Amino acid sequence: MTYHGSVHVGGPPAVHELASLIITKIAVGPAATNCYLLRDRLTGDQVLVDAADDAPKLVQLVNGSLAAVVTTHRHRDHWRALAEVAAATGAVTMAGAYDAGAIEVPTAVPLLDGDEIRIGRSLVTALHLAGDAPGAVALLYDDPKGHPHLFTGDCLSGKEPHGPAPLDLMTGPLADLPDETWVYPAHGDDSTLGAERKALGLQA
Repeated sequence: MTYHGSVHVGGPPAVHELASLIITKIAVGPAATNCYLLRDRLTGDQVLVDAADDAPKLVQLVNGSLAAVVTTHRHRDHWRALAEVAAATGAVTMAGAYDAGAIEVPTAVPLLDGDEIRIGRSLVTALHLAGDAPGAVALLYDDPKGHPHLFTGDCLSGKEPHGPAPLDLMTGPLADLPDETWVYPAHGDDSTLGAERKALGLQA
């Protein structure tokens, strides 16, 4: 089945199957926040990006053990289900070091720019993006058999509710990433960095 990246609350998840990593996208809660389950094909190890809401739905999605939950930033609509999901799965809590103190669920592993998170044989890198929140982090998966994949939280969230990122996010930590980089936002449909750069007037 072709991955389309379009999900809605109450609807089925969308599954993006890469060579080594399987990405499952689901929307939950009143803000229709996207959550992403990353599963390493070889080992089955899993990491969840944003335990936003509807803990039972997310625990069902995980359907087993969960190594960690990464919270992209401090806004409540991204961690309402964090305590319940972590308790149910034993997952380690991670968040940007500069936002961790503003999240009511304790952060076991504060993330700094460049920190690496291992998911079985796969690796994602935390990028500090002080856009929508001062301690926001994005996660970069540089697919060894394809283009990069970027989980941006609210820093690049499509049309609603936060709008496009400030220009400095596209010319700072993300500047060296190619236009083909796949963007997985916290709200709305997927995009690419090329499309986001064009929308911001950074290229023709």
